[in-house]
Amino acid sequence: MRFIPTRFHGIIDYVVGLVFIIAPWLFDFSDVSWATWTMVIAGIIVLLQAASTDYEVGVIHKIPMKTHLMLDFGLGVILALSPWMFNFDERVFMPHLIGGIFSILASLTTHRVPSESYRTRHATESTMH
Repeated sequence: MRFIPTRFHGIIDYVVGLVFIIAPWLFDFSDVSWATWTMVIAGIIVLLQAASTDYEVGVIHKIPMKTHLMLDFGLGVILALSPWMFNFDERVFMPHLIGGIFSILASLTTHRVPSESYRTRHATESTMH
């Protein structure tokens, strides 16, 4: 069941991207190199993807929303499994697991198409250029 509007998803993307980037220091695992870089890179990917998606809060409007959600799902799986894939689970795993599951759930519960008002306005703007 998809109940999260794309505008809300986009705002959350920017917040989550920033939280992922600062998570190693916020949750005190910055001394675990693989854990830190995995989370920071995931945060950068989330921010770049958010800025590049064709939805209400995107900047570049290149990635279709359906593609964005598929990428969210894939990133979530990798992030959730990363402590075991990169062998840092004995030091830290909960931020990665929670962040990954959050990304998976967001991808499965967000509308696949931006709002009608956005699509109408964006179509009008693109025909003016």
